[in-house]
Amino acid sequence: MHCCITELRNKDVINKKSGCRLGNVVDCQVDTCTGCVVALVVCGRGRGMGLFSSRDELFVRWEDIEVIGDDIILVNCAHVNPAPPRKRGMEGLFR
Repeated sequence: MHCCITELRNKDVINKKSGCRLGNVVDCQVDTCTGCVVALVVCGRGRGMGLFSSRDELFVRWEDIEVIGDDIILVNCAHVNPAPPRKRGMEGLFR
């Protein structure tokens, strides 16, 4: 089965060990030297009920992915690391 990166977006990510839904795939990290996918960035649950609440981003290593299905991605990991912070919008523009 072949899968494009755009098809990975918005798939639910489920942790097999705990049975918890971690969130949806929003991005991936690629090693530019080797051209291999290193990890998926998963947007977790929001920290509030409001429109402007921020969401946690999780970093799931490619080695921890067990199955990529039509609707979900099953991962097998004991813990998931937070994704490194990314610059968004005008952040850091006036430093």
